Amino acid sequence: MIWGMSQKIEASVPLSGRRRQAADNDGRILEAAREVFIADPGAPITAVAHRAGVGISALYSRYASKDDLLRKLCGDALALVVSIVESALGDDRDEWTVFSDFMHKMVDAGTSSLTLALAGKFEPSQELFALAGRANELMVALFERVKGVLRPGLDVNDVSLVFEQVAAIKLGAPKRGAQLRNRYLAIVLDGMRAGAGPTLPGTPPTWQEISTRWAANGSRTGTRHPG
Repeated sequence: MIWGMSQKIEASVPLSGRRRQAADNDGRILEAAREVFIADPGAPITAVAHRAGVGISALYSRYASKDDLLRKLCGDALALVVSIVESALGDDRDEWTVFSDFMHKMVDAGTSSLTLALAGKFEPSQELFALAGRANELMVALFERVKGVLRPGLDVNDVSLVFEQVAAIKLGAPKRGAQLRNRYLAIVLDGMRAGAGPTLPGTPPTWQEISTRWAANGSRTGTRHPG
């Protein structure tokens, strides 16, 4: 994957003192932004600078606006999703092991926390929509590969909402929260496995239903959502 390759190349090139400080600042800004906006999507960008321990000028030198920062967070999250799905597609173990391992990796990555917090809070870019489309194509390919070991009637769109349901579990300290999310994912996985029960009620969510949440300020778009 190009994103992953660029990260490795970048990490292997020694940085000057000023560039290293800028990279360190950016890392702190992104970590702080994720924490701040997942907790309160309406928080001002100054709260991110305060949490990161950097001056507001350092933040604005990297991100011209809050929307730019939110697009960066979601873009990085989508790149991570693409990487995880690509890894699963390259896994030659049995289908159930591949699927359950993929589900746990996705829950540990925590990308659905951004979906829950940020859907509809900013205007996505076309680059984000394109990356989301790539992630969705890979997810469909993975689902088609493993669906023989999954409960009849389960749809790839159901998987997206399972991630969001599990991501909503945020009890205790971070380590405890992660433990609980994996505990309840294990319970959910039992219900997703072939032979788990009768035909599922109702129909799975459509992409239209999922995507409309990403339309900022009540606008509507027919393009794939970025999360």
